[in-house]
Amino acid sequence: MTRIKRGVAASKRRKNLVKRTKGFDNRRSTNFVAAREALLKADHYAYRDRRNKKRDFRALWLIRANAALRENGTTWSKFAGVMKKQNILINRKMLSELAVKHPAVFDKMVATLK
Repeated sequence: MTRIKRGVAASKRRKNLVKRTKGFDNRRSTNFVAAREALLKADHYAYRDRRNKKRDFRALWLIRANAALRENGTTWSKFAGVMKKQNILINRKMLSELAVKHPAVFDKMVATLK
């Protein structure tokens, strides 16, 4: 059986992996073994945080909406209950956008729902 040399394929694979670790600290950006470990961790964190990002933004929208509602003399829980009773379907993101970018419209909406 003939011998297969893997020099080109192996070095290309290593080079591509090290290229992905550009910007990492010290040996993790240049040494293949350390870079591979660093990328495993980085990919793990990226996967996890793509899911956590949704949670973080939802919390941010609630905080913003609640802050604006407290300025109008009510709280999020009371406001959400009134909206549910009146069957108004507007999501937290849109409420937050209204509160931040169009406070006059938001205040008018809160006043009508009170």
